[in-house]
Amino acid sequence: MASKKPKPTLGVKIMKFKRTSMVVAAVAAVTTALSGCATGASDVVAGSTISVAWNQSFYSANSSTSDGNATANANILYLANSGFNYYDSEPKLIKNEQFGTYEKVSDSPLTIKYTVKPGVTWSDDTAVDAADMMLAWAANSCNFNNVEPTYDENTGEITNQDELDAGVFFDSVACGGDLSQITQTPTISDDGRSLTLVYDKPVVDWELNFGIGVSAHVTVQQAFKDEALSAADAKKKLLDAIAANDSAVLAPIATAWSTAYDFMDMPEDTSLLVSNGAYVVTDLVKDQYVTLTARKGYTWGPSPKIEKITVRIIADPLAAVTALANGEVDIISPQATADIVTALEASDVVSKGITFASTPDSTYEHIDLTFNNKGPFDAATYGGDEAKALAVRQAFLKTIPRQDIVDKLIKPINANANVVDSQTTLPGAAGYDDIVAANGASEYAAVDIAGAKALLAQAGVSKVDVKWLYGCSNTRRANTFALIQESAKKAGFNVINKCDENWGSLLGSGTYDAVEFAWQMTSLGVSGSISTFQTGNGNNLNGYSNAKVDAAYESIQTEMDPAKQIALKLDAEKELWADAYGVTIFQFPGITAWNTNKVDGVVPAPLAPMFFWNFWEWTAKGNAVQG
Repeated sequence: MASKKPKPTLGVKIMKFKRTSMVVAAVAAVTTALSGCATGASDVVAGSTISVAWNQSFYSANSSTSDGNATANANILYLANSGFNYYDSEPKLIKNEQFGTYEKVSDSPLTIKYTVKPGVTWSDDTAVDAADMMLAWAANSCNFNNVEPTYDENTGEITNQDELDAGVFFDSVACGGDLSQITQTPTISDDGRSLTLVYDKPVVDWELNFGIGVSAHVTVQQAFKDEALSAADAKKKLLDAIAANDSAVLAPIATAWSTAYDFMDMPEDTSLLVSNGAYVVTDLVKDQYVTLTARKGYTWGPSPKIEKITVRIIADPLAAVTALANGEVDIISPQATADIVTALEASDVVSKGITFASTPDSTYEHIDLTFNNKGPFDAATYGGDEAKALAVRQAFLKTIPRQDIVDKLIKPINANANVVDSQTTLPGAAGYDDIVAANGASEYAAVDIAGAKALLAQAGVSKVDVKWLYGCSNTRRANTFALIQESAKKAGFNVINKCDENWGSLLGSGTYDAVEFAWQMTSLGVSGSISTFQTGNGNNLNGYSNAKVDAAYESIQTEMDPAKQIALKLDAEKELWADAYGVTIFQFPGITAWNTNKVDGVVPAPLAPMFFWNFWEWTAKGNAVQG
């Protein structure tokens, strides 16, 4: 029986470096030694606790899968897991050398050695080691995958589940990214604590594309539950299977990696929540909260000060402000609207010690059209006539009131807001002005109903139904939909509201014709959008394919010259806009608010995980400390 993989994403999808397409600043990533780290003694204050609000439930302990790839998961996992580096609020790339080190061994071929420090463990006391890194490479390189899912075009259900179950399919959003350029099996050294990666070709962003993720031993134990494997035996089983390219063993491991970590309430098997960082998830209730408790014995990163952090789920932004003002939560980051700003500036709110900061997020709103669902924008609908499908796509994009959306929904929050005209680069980043001056976005700068009608007439189409997907509870997107529906109707488009609270579960399913959502990035990498725009890659959710775009991104991966990187982005963007891929609309105006009487140390940041980035500097005050 066909099944549909659960992807209950309600909020913003994240673009980790492996699949990011945006650069938020013109500065290069600066690498420094970690400062302010723990010295071996815990700084946790017994009994201290704070609550923060987020707009979406945690639902997966693996944020590298297509299911788990969402900010709501990544924020929690950032609190629970350590890594080789992280970004601060500037943003600078900071090395966490208490967790481990990495070094470039060779430029030709590009060879990088990662070493985990002795004493770093998972929360079940199993050592973090090369087996965990080997699993991360195998899963996110997708080099062992020998089957792909197919979907029913009407329901989005998987139609080849039996084939998937029998084959190897790591459902990683990183497929096609930099790690796919490592086809040699990495080597293990230093008593199993080091892994050396050898790239087939140099990649410009090598420093940003590798981390550990979920544990090797738990993943293998989940794959072979009836074998009652010890941690050591589970790791050996994985390493032997990778060395032998044993599909019979790798298939259930891939399935476990892809699906076992998806849950919305506290799982019976709590091994699925083992962490290697400062906190461990100790309670989880769907749509209500996640509680994280500081780990005893954690010394391989900055020491947190707060014993328990509860992330409460409050979807309504105004309700989040009310909860902050009432003392129910101590930090919020609601979707910014004019009403939210007004509420936070109210005298009765300010008098309670509430302050807020408003800065642009590394998140951008966009509309993508579907190329492979036999819908109005797919050439298959017109007997394979690419020119006719292109004309219909162009006509539709000409009806989208991008400036009106920004004027009505964003400028009340940020008077300096402008329409974003690049698919790859945010305003203010190096090359943005040059790219937008020549990429063709100007064709869709203003609504052109007459031009849209002419294109539809040229295509021989008089009325077009467009199924529009967005999250129903997202007020800003509901307002955007209403503006687009009204405008498009004037040209002959019937835009049908197909909003769904679980819209993320439908991405890539072909059950919609156009979708509005946002990508949020986690790094300053330059080549990550290869996974979004290149044919068949992990974040290519709409069936787009263009040989010139593919070639441009292949070159970007290895191009070290910043000027040439910009030129290659422009090459790709010219094709994207000429193909009527979709349109970008605006950069998110970000708001972080907190109660200064309850918590200190809050520092908003543009990159995900935003205000969570320095959780170890948070200190609880007043009645946020409970004995």
